[in-house]
Amino acid sequence: MIICALFFIFGFVTWANGTLIPFFKLSFGLSNLQAFFVTFASYMAYFFLALPSSWILKKVGFKNGIVLGLVILGLGSLIFIPAAQTRTFGLFLTGIFVQGAALALLQTASNPYLTIIGPIESAAKRISMAGICNKFAGMIVPLIMGSLFLKNASEVEKQIQAATGAAHEQLLNEVLGRVNMPYIVLAIVFCLFAVVIKFTDLPEVEVEEDVVDETKGEVVKHKSIFQFPHLFLGALCIFVYVGAEVMAGDIIGIYGRELGISPEISGKLTSITLFSMLIGYIVGIIAIPKYISQQKALRICAILGIAFAILSFAISTWFAVIFVALLGLANSLMWPAIFPLGISHLGKFTKIGSAIMIMGIAGGALMPLLYAFLNEKLHIHFQLAYLLTVLPCYLYILYFAIKGHKAGLNIK
Repeated sequence: MIICALFFIFGFVTWANGTLIPFFKLSFGLSNLQAFFVTFASYMAYFFLALPSSWILKKVGFKNGIVLGLVILGLGSLIFIPAAQTRTFGLFLTGIFVQGAALALLQTASNPYLTIIGPIESAAKRISMAGICNKFAGMIVPLIMGSLFLKNASEVEKQIQAATGAAHEQLLNEVLGRVNMPYIVLAIVFCLFAVVIKFTDLPEVEVEEDVVDETKGEVVKHKSIFQFPHLFLGALCIFVYVGAEVMAGDIIGIYGRELGISPEISGKLTSITLFSMLIGYIVGIIAIPKYISQQKALRICAILGIAFAILSFAISTWFAVIFVALLGLANSLMWPAIFPLGISHLGKFTKIGSAIMIMGIAGGALMPLLYAFLNEKLHIHFQLAYLLTVLPCYLYILYFAIKGHKAGLNIK
Protein backbone atom coordinates (compact mmCIF):
# COMPACT_ATOMS: atom_id res chain seq x y z
CA MET A 1 0.00 0.00 0.00
CA ILE A 2 2.89 2.37 0.77
CA ILE A 3 4.53 1.66 -2.59
CA CYS A 4 1.21 2.11 -4.42
CA ALA A 5 0.78 5.47 -2.67
CA LEU A 6 4.28 6.42 -3.84
CA PHE A 7 3.42 5.46 -7.41
CA PHE A 8 0.36 7.72 -7.18
CA ILE A 9 2.69 10.58 -6.21
CA PHE A 10 5.09 9.69 -9.08
CA GLY A 11 2.19 9.87 -11.51
CA PHE A 12 0.78 13.11 -10.16
CA VAL A 13 4.09 14.97 -10.31
CA THR A 14 5.28 13.47 -13.60
CA TRP A 15 2.08 13.85 -15.59
CA ALA A 16 1.58 17.40 -14.39
CA ASN A 17 4.19 18.16 -17.06
CA GLY A 18 1.53 17.46 -19.69
CA THR A 19 -0.42 20.45 -18.37
CA LEU A 20 2.62 22.62 -17.64
CA ILE A 21 3.79 22.47 -21.28
CA PRO A 22 0.76 24.30 -22.75
CA PHE A 23 0.57 26.48 -19.61
CA PHE A 24 4.14 27.73 -20.07
CA LYS A 25 3.55 28.18 -23.81
CA LEU A 26 0.62 30.41 -22.88
CA SER A 27 2.44 32.30 -20.12
CA PHE A 28 5.85 32.80 -21.75
CA GLY A 29 4.99 32.63 -25.47
CA LEU A 30 7.32 29.67 -26.00
CA SER A 31 7.84 27.57 -29.12
CA ASN A 32 7.28 23.80 -28.88
CA LEU A 33 11.04 23.23 -28.70
CA GLN A 34 11.37 25.65 -25.79
CA ALA A 35 8.30 24.28 -23.98
CA PHE A 36 9.59 20.70 -24.21
CA PHE A 37 12.43 21.66 -21.87
CA VAL A 38 9.81 20.99 -19.19
CA THR A 39 10.06 17.26 -19.90
CA PHE A 40 13.81 17.58 -20.49
CA ALA A 41 14.38 19.03 -17.02
CA SER A 42 12.19 16.40 -15.38
CA TYR A 43 13.50 13.27 -17.06
CA MET A 44 17.16 14.25 -17.42
CA ALA A 45 17.34 14.39 -13.63
CA TYR A 46 17.01 10.60 -13.62
CA PHE A 47 20.17 10.25 -15.72
CA PHE A 48 22.28 12.29 -13.29
CA LEU A 49 20.71 11.19 -10.01
CA ALA A 50 19.96 7.47 -10.44
CA LEU A 51 23.45 6.18 -9.57
CA PRO A 52 23.90 8.63 -6.65
CA SER A 53 20.46 7.48 -5.48
CA SER A 54 21.73 3.90 -5.37
CA TRP A 55 24.62 5.05 -3.16
CA ILE A 56 22.25 7.04 -0.90
CA LEU A 57 19.94 4.05 -0.46
CA LYS A 58 22.91 1.87 0.42
CA LYS A 59 23.96 4.35 3.12
CA VAL A 60 20.62 5.34 4.66
CA GLY A 61 18.39 2.38 3.82
CA PHE A 62 15.18 1.94 1.88
CA LYS A 63 12.78 3.73 4.25
CA ASN A 64 14.98 6.73 5.04
CA GLY A 65 15.69 7.09 1.33
CA ILE A 66 11.97 7.40 0.63
CA VAL A 67 11.56 9.97 3.42
CA LEU A 68 14.45 12.02 2.00
CA GLY A 69 13.02 11.77 -1.51
CA LEU A 70 9.62 13.06 -0.42
CA VAL A 71 11.15 16.04 1.42
CA ILE A 72 13.21 16.95 -1.67
CA LEU A 73 10.04 16.60 -3.77
CA GLY A 74 8.35 19.13 -1.50
CA LEU A 75 11.27 21.56 -1.83
CA GLY A 76 11.14 21.27 -5.62
CA SER A 77 7.44 22.15 -5.51
CA LEU A 78 8.10 25.25 -3.41
CA ILE A 79 10.57 26.58 -6.00
CA PHE A 80 7.52 27.20 -8.23
CA ILE A 81 6.45 30.04 -5.95
CA PRO A 82 9.43 32.40 -6.50
CA ALA A 83 9.52 31.28 -10.13
CA ALA A 84 5.96 32.53 -10.59
CA GLN A 85 6.60 35.77 -8.68
CA THR A 86 9.68 36.60 -10.78
CA ARG A 87 8.21 35.16 -14.01
CA THR A 88 11.41 33.19 -14.59
CA PHE A 89 11.07 30.14 -16.85
CA GLY A 90 14.57 28.96 -15.89
CA LEU A 91 13.59 28.89 -12.21
CA PHE A 92 10.52 26.82 -13.06
CA LEU A 93 12.83 24.37 -14.85
CA THR A 94 15.04 24.28 -11.74
CA GLY A 95 12.05 23.32 -9.61
CA ILE A 96 11.09 20.62 -12.11
CA PHE A 97 14.67 19.28 -12.12
CA VAL A 98 14.69 19.11 -8.30
CA GLN A 99 11.39 17.23 -8.43
CA GLY A 100 12.93 14.86 -10.98
CA ALA A 101 15.93 14.31 -8.70
CA ALA A 102 13.58 13.36 -5.86
CA LEU A 103 11.65 11.01 -8.14
CA ALA A 104 14.91 9.37 -9.22
CA LEU A 105 15.63 8.51 -5.58
CA LEU A 106 12.08 7.29 -4.98
CA GLN A 107 11.94 5.25 -8.20
CA THR A 108 15.35 3.66 -7.55
CA ALA A 109 14.04 2.48 -4.20
CA SER A 110 10.54 1.36 -5.08
CA ASN A 111 10.88 -0.45 -8.43
CA PRO A 112 13.41 -3.11 -7.35
CA TYR A 113 11.45 -3.50 -4.11
CA LEU A 114 8.34 -4.46 -6.10
CA THR A 115 10.40 -6.79 -8.27
CA ILE A 116 12.20 -8.82 -5.59
CA ILE A 117 9.54 -8.87 -2.87
CA GLY A 118 7.97 -11.90 -4.61
CA PRO A 119 8.61 -14.34 -7.49
CA ILE A 120 10.34 -12.68 -10.45
CA GLU A 121 7.81 -14.31 -12.83
CA SER A 122 4.95 -12.31 -11.32
CA ALA A 123 6.84 -9.02 -10.90
CA ALA A 124 4.98 -7.51 -13.85
CA LYS A 125 1.71 -8.15 -12.02
CA ARG A 126 2.89 -6.30 -8.90
CA ILE A 127 4.31 -3.41 -10.92
CA SER A 128 1.03 -3.27 -12.87
CA MET A 129 -0.91 -2.94 -9.60
CA ALA A 130 1.30 -0.03 -8.56
CA GLY A 131 1.05 1.28 -12.12
CA ILE A 132 -2.73 1.58 -11.80
CA CYS A 133 -2.19 4.05 -8.96
CA ASN A 134 0.41 5.86 -11.07
CA LYS A 135 -1.79 6.22 -14.11
CA PHE A 136 -4.93 7.01 -12.10
CA ALA A 137 -3.02 10.00 -10.75
CA GLY A 138 -1.99 10.79 -14.30
CA MET A 139 -5.62 10.67 -15.40
CA ILE A 140 -6.85 13.14 -12.80
CA VAL A 141 -3.92 15.57 -12.79
CA PRO A 142 -4.65 17.04 -16.27
CA LEU A 143 -8.27 17.51 -15.23
CA ILE A 144 -7.30 19.20 -11.96
CA MET A 145 -4.28 21.16 -13.16
CA GLY A 146 -5.84 21.83 -16.55
CA SER A 147 -8.89 23.38 -14.88
CA LEU A 148 -6.65 25.52 -12.66
CA PHE A 149 -3.87 26.49 -15.08
CA LEU A 150 -5.65 26.51 -18.47
CA LYS A 151 -8.99 28.03 -17.44
CA ASN A 152 -10.28 30.18 -20.34
CA ALA A 153 -6.98 29.54 -22.11
CA SER A 154 -8.14 30.66 -25.57
CA GLU A 155 -9.53 33.95 -24.22
CA VAL A 156 -6.48 34.57 -22.02
CA GLU A 157 -4.14 33.90 -24.96
CA LYS A 158 -5.90 36.58 -27.02
CA GLN A 159 -5.80 39.02 -24.09
CA ILE A 160 -2.05 38.49 -23.60
CA GLN A 161 -1.39 39.08 -27.29
CA ALA A 162 -3.52 42.23 -27.32
CA ALA A 163 -2.37 43.75 -24.00
CA THR A 164 0.60 46.13 -23.72
CA GLY A 165 2.55 47.85 -20.97
CA ALA A 166 1.31 47.55 -17.39
CA ALA A 167 -1.84 45.66 -18.41
CA HIS A 168 0.28 43.01 -20.13
CA GLU A 169 2.51 42.65 -17.07
CA GLN A 170 -0.45 42.37 -14.71
CA LEU A 171 -2.11 39.73 -16.88
CA LEU A 172 1.05 37.60 -16.95
CA ASN A 173 1.37 37.89 -13.16
CA GLU A 174 -2.21 36.74 -12.73
CA VAL A 175 -1.77 33.76 -15.05
CA LEU A 176 1.50 32.55 -13.50
CA GLY A 177 0.08 33.12 -10.02
CA ARG A 178 -2.23 30.17 -10.68
CA VAL A 179 0.58 27.76 -9.72
CA ASN A 180 1.07 29.13 -6.19
CA MET A 181 -1.65 27.44 -4.17
CA PRO A 182 -1.57 24.02 -5.93
CA TYR A 183 2.19 23.60 -5.42
CA ILE A 184 2.11 24.84 -1.82
CA VAL A 185 -0.54 22.19 -1.12
CA LEU A 186 1.55 19.53 -2.88
CA ALA A 187 4.65 20.44 -0.84
CA ILE A 188 2.67 20.08 2.40
CA VAL A 189 1.21 16.71 1.32
CA PHE A 190 4.64 15.34 0.36
CA CYS A 191 6.19 16.32 3.69
CA LEU A 192 3.26 14.91 5.68
CA PHE A 193 3.56 11.61 3.80
CA ALA A 194 7.28 11.58 4.61
CA VAL A 195 6.39 11.81 8.31
CA VAL A 196 3.91 8.93 7.93
CA ILE A 197 6.53 6.71 6.29
CA LYS A 198 9.11 7.61 8.94
CA PHE A 199 6.86 6.03 11.57
CA THR A 200 5.74 3.10 9.41
CA ASP A 201 7.39 -0.32 9.63
CA LEU A 202 8.74 -1.11 6.17
CA PRO A 203 10.91 -4.24 5.81
CA GLU A 204 14.28 -4.16 4.09
CA VAL A 205 14.27 -6.75 1.29
CA GLU A 206 17.61 -8.42 0.71
CA VAL A 207 18.60 -9.65 -2.73
CA GLU A 208 20.29 -12.96 -3.46
CA GLU A 209 24.06 -12.77 -3.45
CA ASP A 210 24.61 -15.51 -6.04
CA VAL A 211 23.34 -16.13 -9.57
CA VAL A 212 22.47 -19.65 -10.67
CA ASP A 213 23.09 -20.94 -14.20
CA GLU A 214 19.75 -22.65 -14.87
CA THR A 215 21.13 -24.89 -17.63
CA LYS A 216 23.84 -26.36 -15.39
CA GLY A 217 22.40 -25.76 -11.93
CA GLU A 218 25.68 -24.17 -10.85
CA VAL A 219 26.37 -20.93 -8.99
CA VAL A 220 27.96 -18.32 -11.26
CA LYS A 221 30.35 -15.80 -9.71
CA HIS A 222 30.26 -12.40 -11.37
CA LYS A 223 32.85 -9.74 -10.64
CA SER A 224 31.49 -6.82 -12.64
CA ILE A 225 28.17 -5.30 -13.62
CA PHE A 226 29.48 -5.24 -17.19
CA GLN A 227 29.15 -9.03 -17.33
CA PHE A 228 25.38 -8.60 -17.77
CA PRO A 229 24.72 -7.34 -21.34
CA HIS A 230 20.97 -7.87 -20.91
CA LEU A 231 21.00 -5.16 -18.21
CA PHE A 232 22.35 -2.49 -20.54
CA LEU A 233 20.05 -3.59 -23.35
CA GLY A 234 17.24 -3.31 -20.81
CA ALA A 235 18.33 0.20 -19.79
CA LEU A 236 18.26 1.23 -23.45
CA CYS A 237 14.81 -0.36 -23.70
CA ILE A 238 13.64 1.74 -20.74
CA PHE A 239 15.16 4.78 -22.52
CA VAL A 240 13.14 4.31 -25.71
CA TYR A 241 10.02 3.15 -23.84
CA VAL A 242 9.86 6.23 -21.59
CA GLY A 243 10.51 8.39 -24.63
CA ALA A 244 7.55 6.77 -26.40
CA GLU A 245 5.40 7.06 -23.26
CA VAL A 246 6.11 10.79 -22.95
CA MET A 247 5.36 11.26 -26.65
CA ALA A 248 1.97 9.61 -26.12
CA GLY A 249 1.18 11.29 -22.78
CA ASP A 250 2.78 14.72 -22.53
CA ILE A 251 2.98 15.55 -26.24
CA ILE A 252 -0.57 14.52 -27.16
CA GLY A 253 -1.79 18.00 -26.19
CA ILE A 254 0.58 19.65 -28.68
CA TYR A 255 -0.40 17.02 -31.27
CA GLY A 256 -4.07 17.86 -30.70
CA ARG A 257 -3.42 21.58 -31.16
CA GLU A 258 -1.72 20.85 -34.49
CA LEU A 259 -4.89 19.00 -35.54
CA GLY A 260 -6.99 22.06 -34.68
CA ILE A 261 -8.31 21.01 -31.26
CA SER A 262 -8.87 23.90 -28.81
CA PRO A 263 -6.34 24.45 -25.97
CA GLU A 264 -8.99 23.78 -23.29
CA ILE A 265 -9.60 20.29 -24.71
CA SER A 266 -6.08 19.48 -25.92
CA GLY A 267 -4.70 20.29 -22.46
CA LYS A 268 -6.73 17.40 -21.05
CA LEU A 269 -5.99 14.78 -23.74
CA THR A 270 -3.31 13.23 -21.52
CA SER A 271 -6.13 11.77 -19.43
CA ILE A 272 -7.31 9.68 -22.42
CA THR A 273 -3.81 8.27 -22.95
CA LEU A 274 -3.53 7.34 -19.29
CA PHE A 275 -7.00 5.80 -19.23
CA SER A 276 -5.93 3.46 -22.03
CA MET A 277 -2.80 2.63 -20.01
CA LEU A 278 -5.01 1.86 -17.03
CA ILE A 279 -6.96 -0.66 -19.11
CA GLY A 280 -3.69 -2.34 -20.08
CA TYR A 281 -2.58 -2.58 -16.45
CA ILE A 282 -5.81 -4.31 -15.50
CA VAL A 283 -5.28 -6.83 -18.31
CA GLY A 284 -1.73 -7.40 -17.06
CA ILE A 285 -2.86 -8.08 -13.50
CA ILE A 286 -5.33 -10.67 -14.74
CA ALA A 287 -3.17 -12.31 -17.41
CA ILE A 288 0.44 -12.28 -16.08
CA PRO A 289 1.81 -14.89 -15.46
CA LYS A 290 -1.29 -17.13 -15.45
CA TYR A 291 -2.07 -16.84 -19.15
CA ILE A 292 0.92 -15.12 -20.75
CA SER A 293 4.52 -14.51 -19.74
CA GLN A 294 6.10 -11.10 -19.22
CA GLN A 295 8.09 -11.59 -22.41
CA LYS A 296 5.01 -12.39 -24.52
CA ALA A 297 3.10 -9.43 -23.07
CA LEU A 298 6.01 -7.17 -24.04
CA ARG A 299 6.02 -8.55 -27.60
CA ILE A 300 2.27 -7.95 -27.97
CA CYS A 301 2.57 -4.39 -26.64
CA ALA A 302 5.47 -3.59 -28.99
CA ILE A 303 3.47 -4.81 -32.01
CA LEU A 304 0.48 -2.71 -30.92
CA GLY A 305 2.78 0.29 -30.56
CA ILE A 306 4.08 -0.15 -34.10
CA ALA A 307 0.52 -0.45 -35.47
CA PHE A 308 -0.92 2.55 -33.58
CA ALA A 309 2.09 4.75 -34.45
CA ILE A 310 1.61 4.04 -38.16
CA LEU A 311 -2.15 4.69 -37.94
CA SER A 312 -1.58 8.02 -36.13
CA PHE A 313 0.47 9.06 -39.19
CA ALA A 314 -1.82 7.60 -41.86
CA ILE A 315 -4.93 9.49 -40.70
CA SER A 316 -4.92 13.25 -41.37
CA THR A 317 -8.07 14.28 -39.44
CA TRP A 318 -8.50 14.96 -35.70
CA PHE A 319 -9.28 11.23 -35.36
CA ALA A 320 -5.51 10.60 -35.54
CA VAL A 321 -5.21 11.78 -31.94
CA ILE A 322 -7.20 8.68 -30.88
CA PHE A 323 -4.37 6.43 -32.04
CA VAL A 324 -1.86 8.57 -30.15
CA ALA A 325 -4.01 8.01 -27.06
CA LEU A 326 -4.18 4.27 -27.82
CA LEU A 327 -0.39 4.19 -27.61
CA GLY A 328 -1.09 4.33 -23.88
CA LEU A 329 -2.59 0.84 -24.18
CA ALA A 330 0.49 -0.35 -26.06
CA ASN A 331 2.80 1.23 -23.46
CA SER A 332 0.92 -0.09 -20.44
CA LEU A 333 2.74 -3.39 -19.82
CA MET A 334 6.15 -2.29 -21.09
CA TRP A 335 7.64 -0.93 -17.86
CA PRO A 336 6.21 -3.82 -15.78
CA ALA A 337 7.85 -6.29 -18.18
CA ILE A 338 11.09 -4.50 -19.12
CA PHE A 339 12.22 -3.66 -15.58
CA PRO A 340 12.16 -7.20 -14.10
CA LEU A 341 13.66 -8.65 -17.30
CA GLY A 342 16.48 -6.09 -17.15
CA ILE A 343 17.44 -6.74 -13.52
CA SER A 344 16.86 -10.50 -13.51
CA HIS A 345 19.82 -12.74 -12.59
CA LEU A 346 21.89 -9.83 -11.23
CA GLY A 347 22.26 -11.19 -7.70
CA LYS A 348 24.35 -8.83 -5.56
CA PHE A 349 24.41 -6.31 -8.44
CA THR A 350 20.62 -5.81 -8.29
CA LYS A 351 20.74 -2.38 -6.59
CA ILE A 352 23.23 -0.79 -8.96
CA GLY A 353 21.55 -2.56 -11.87
CA SER A 354 18.25 -1.00 -10.84
CA ALA A 355 19.89 2.44 -10.79
CA ILE A 356 21.25 1.88 -14.32
CA MET A 357 17.75 0.93 -15.46
CA ILE A 358 16.34 4.08 -13.84
CA MET A 359 18.91 6.15 -15.77
CA GLY A 360 17.09 5.06 -18.92
CA ILE A 361 14.16 7.28 -17.92
CA ALA A 362 16.20 10.10 -19.50
CA GLY A 363 14.63 8.99 -22.78
CA GLY A 364 11.65 11.10 -21.75
CA ALA A 365 13.93 14.14 -21.85
CA LEU A 366 15.26 13.67 -25.36
CA MET A 367 12.43 12.25 -27.48
CA PRO A 368 10.19 15.36 -27.30
CA LEU A 369 13.16 17.55 -28.24
CA LEU A 370 13.92 15.26 -31.20
CA TYR A 371 10.29 15.55 -32.33
CA ALA A 372 10.36 19.36 -32.01
CA PHE A 373 13.69 19.55 -33.86
CA LEU A 374 12.36 17.47 -36.76
CA ASN A 375 9.17 19.51 -36.91
CA GLU A 376 10.38 23.08 -36.29
CA LYS A 377 14.00 23.08 -37.46
CA LEU A 378 13.89 20.58 -40.34
CA HIS A 379 10.29 21.57 -41.25
CA ILE A 380 9.05 17.97 -41.35
CA HIS A 381 5.26 17.67 -41.08
CA PHE A 382 4.31 17.11 -37.45
CA GLN A 383 2.70 13.71 -38.09
CA LEU A 384 5.72 12.38 -39.96
CA ALA A 385 8.05 13.86 -37.33
CA TYR A 386 6.02 12.05 -34.66
CA LEU A 387 6.24 8.73 -36.54
CA LEU A 388 10.01 9.10 -37.06
CA THR A 389 10.41 9.68 -33.34
CA VAL A 390 8.29 6.86 -31.90
CA LEU A 391 8.42 4.05 -34.48
CA PRO A 392 12.12 3.17 -33.90
CA CYS A 393 11.34 3.00 -30.16
CA TYR A 394 8.74 0.29 -30.62
CA LEU A 395 10.91 -1.63 -33.06
CA TYR A 396 13.72 -1.81 -30.48
CA ILE A 397 11.31 -2.81 -27.72
CA LEU A 398 10.15 -5.70 -29.93
CA TYR A 399 13.80 -6.79 -30.34
CA PHE A 400 14.37 -6.72 -26.58
CA ALA A 401 11.19 -8.73 -25.99
CA ILE A 402 12.23 -11.42 -28.46
CA LYS A 403 15.98 -11.66 -27.99
CA GLY A 404 17.63 -8.80 -26.10
CA HIS A 405 16.46 -9.81 -22.61
CA LYS A 406 18.34 -13.13 -22.92
CA ALA A 407 21.68 -11.65 -24.04
CA GLY A 408 24.58 -13.14 -22.07
CA LEU A 409 22.32 -15.32 -19.94
CA ASN A 410 22.09 -19.10 -19.88
CA ILE A 411 18.36 -19.31 -19.25
CA LYS A 412 15.78 -21.78 -20.44
